[in-house]
Amino acid sequence: MIFAGGTLLPDSELNFVLGQLEVELLQTLSGPQLEAETVLAALDALEKELDGGALDPLIARYAPPGAREELERVRPQLSRAALEERLYLELGGLAGPRPFGRAEVRPLGVLLHAAPGNMAGLPVFTAVEGLLTGNVNLVKLPHGDKGLSLAIFQKLTKLEPKLAPWLYAFDLSSKSSGAIQALAALADGIVTWGGDGAISAMRSMAPPGCRLIEWGHRLSFAYLSHWTQGELPGLAEHILRTGGLLCSSCQVVYLDTELLSEAERFCKQFLPVLETAAAEYYQTPGQAAQGALYAREAALEQIVDRSGSGDLVFSGQCCSLTLRRDMELELSHLHGNVLVKRLPRKEVLAALRRQRGRLQTAGLLCPPGEREELAALLARAGVNRVTGPAHMSDALPCEAHDGEYPLRRYVRIVDIE
Repeated sequence: MIFAGGTLLPDSELNFVLGQLEVELLQTLSGPQLEAETVLAALDALEKELDGGALDPLIARYAPPGAREELERVRPQLSRAALEERLYLELGGLAGPRPFGRAEVRPLGVLLHAAPGNMAGLPVFTAVEGLLTGNVNLVKLPHGDKGLSLAIFQKLTKLEPKLAPWLYAFDLSSKSSGAIQALAALADGIVTWGGDGAISAMRSMAPPGCRLIEWGHRLSFAYLSHWTQGELPGLAEHILRTGGLLCSSCQVVYLDTELLSEAERFCKQFLPVLETAAAEYYQTPGQAAQGALYAREAALEQIVDRSGSGDLVFSGQCCSLTLRRDMELELSHLHGNVLVKRLPRKEVLAALRRQRGRLQTAGLLCPPGEREELAALLARAGVNRVTGPAHMSDALPCEAHDGEYPLRRYVRIVDIE
């Protein structure tokens, strides 16, 4: 499906929409600028619809399992108070009097979003950032989006018809290179979410002078220098809830020790906690069977790929821990099957710097007196977020995104003498 002019259109209309798009974009850009207050008011109205249950049929029809919970986690970032604070924090002070005259903040113009599909609602979130900064937004929907984003876009423009000329969405396969190339040719900025392959593909399509705004895949981990049994359930719940699928998901549990015996002791202590979290997450027989299948697949991959490596596997009910002897940060087996490694603090910089540019969140568990020292060490290694292990994937109010303020990347400064 295609979303254009506030209306849902069939895929058969793609060539017609693309053929008219440049004229429509020029008409929109030559008119009055989109005000942030218009966007905020529309989102306010959408939030009231969500609170009143008006969106429940859309969520039930179009969203994958667990989407309601994911939307609730994203929702605080879309509240008026949070967005107003972001506008002030990220764009405040960029405009105003200068010795030569004045500086103004202007939108880039047209943004093409290659939207992410690893969490429900993120295509809407990236489009909202573009709308807040006054840009026209062309959203390439992810493969996993089953219609929820299109339904929300339609609802949003129904609540505020002024947004319709500023928002388009296309349910295109990544193989539709001709259509994506046509969209890229119209863009002043391309917002790319995804792995190295997706980013490279969009780079190759970007016209000269087009700003590339890359939110690539990131790696996150937990770092434990000291722990008690009561502090571990939060980490276990995070591992099961995110399934290792988010940039902020814990891929490796690092322990501040050189001793293999200490790491083994941790695995034996943590496995029952992880099993408890798995039992709470996989509640139905079907879900439990799926969890057991994930754990079995992880074990088989370990046998095939790492035979003779000296890894120790601690298998649990619908989950597992794999204790490896190296210190490399890497992807885990996902879905409650996580890696454990030793990483004494004196080796932190050397180990993590090998993934510089890809680091995101560290879930730090340590004595209060060590927190500032270890947070500073992790920051020097390239980490952009330091949280508690239970909150690694929680949105922090007014936080940056991968070490940058996104709204600043979607605007330009115009100096006027």
